[in-house]
Amino acid sequence: MRLINRHPDGPGRLLLVVLPFALLLCAYLYGSAARLADNPNDKLLPSTAQMAEAVKRMAFEQDLRTGERPLWQDTAASLRRLGMGLAIAAVAGLSLGLLAGTVPLLGAPLSPLLTVLSMVPPLAMLPVLFIVFGLGELSKVMLIVIGITPILARDLEQQARDIPRELLVKAQTLGASTWTLILRVVLPQLLPRLLVDLRLVLGSAWLFLIAAEAIASTDGLGYRIFLVRRYLAMDVILPYVGWITALAWAMDWALRQVGRRAFPWYHGGNR
Repeated sequence: MRLINRHPDGPGRLLLVVLPFALLLCAYLYGSAARLADNPNDKLLPSTAQMAEAVKRMAFEQDLRTGERPLWQDTAASLRRLGMGLAIAAVAGLSLGLLAGTVPLLGAPLSPLLTVLSMVPPLAMLPVLFIVFGLGELSKVMLIVIGITPILARDLEQQARDIPRELLVKAQTLGASTWTLILRVVLPQLLPRLLVDLRLVLGSAWLFLIAAEAIASTDGLGYRIFLVRRYLAMDVILPYVGWITALAWAMDWALRQVGRRAFPWYHGGNR
C-alpha cells in the first residue's frame, strides 16, 4: 500500500499525536537537568519544581500591592481585550467581505482598499494607535481589530465571489431582492467560513495583544511576561507562555465545535 493511502488507526493516531509533545518535553527536561547540574542557579531552563512553585505563587497567592492573584487577573484582562477585538473584527470583516463580494459597485472601491490595508504591518501602527486612542484599553483592542479585519474581509469576499452564479440567478428568478440575496443566500454561506477564519487568525490576534500589553499596560499576560523578563524569571515566563498556548487551543477547539454544531452541512454533516 502506498504511504499516501495509509491512515493511522485509533491507538496509532493517539500515539502520533502525543509523540512530538513527549519528545519536546523529554528534550527540555534533559536540557534543564544538564544545565542545573552544572549551575544550580541557572535561570534559562528552570526545573519543573521551580515552575510549579512559580505557578503556585502567581495563581494562588495574593499580590501584596493589589490583593489579586496575578495569573487570574492577567488572564481576565487579556481575554477581555482579545474577546472585544475578535468580536469587532468579526462583525467588521463579515460586513466588508459580504458587501465587497456581493455588490459590484461596492466591491470596486473596497476590494483594492482591503488589499492595501492587509499589507500594512499592524505592529507598525501601534505608536499611531497610542497617539490617537491613548494608552488605555481602546488602543489595544483596536490593534487587534486593525490587524485581523482586512484578512477576514478579504477571505470572506473571495468566498462570496465563489458562490455559484446559478444559485444567485435562481434566487432572483424567484423574486429575491438584493438584500434578500445577501441575507438569505450569501450570508449563510459565509458564517461557517467566518468561524474557520477566526480560528486561523487567533495566533495573530494573540501576537498583537501581547505586543500592546508589553508596551503600555498595567495588567495582562503580555504585561506580566515583559515585566518579569528583566529579572530573567523564566520560571514565570515559560508557564505563562504555556498558559497562553492552552487558552488559544481552547478557543480554537470551542470555535471548531460551534462550527460543527451550527453548520454540520459545511463540515460534511459530522457533528
